[in-house]
Amino acid sequence: MKCMSCKTGEMKESTNTYFAQVDGSFLIIKNVPCLRCNQCGEVFYRASVLEHLEEMAASFRQQHSELSITDYNQAA
Repeated sequence: MKCMSCKTGEMKESTNTYFAQVDGSFLIIKNVPCLRCNQCGEVFYRASVLEHLEEMAASFRQQHSELSITDYNQAA
């Protein structure tokens, strides 16, 4: 698959660290599966991964914590 950003690179299976600000708090999720461009580094998440990230963010909102760091593979 060609990169939608640079149009020259190839998207390869990889992992990424996902950062989000949720209601004034910070959520960091390590080892999130993604496709990464071997040319420009652009990251693309599949829909199923985005759905799981949304579920994780919703769970984080309920914790009322200022910072959460978790591993994608360890999250239930």
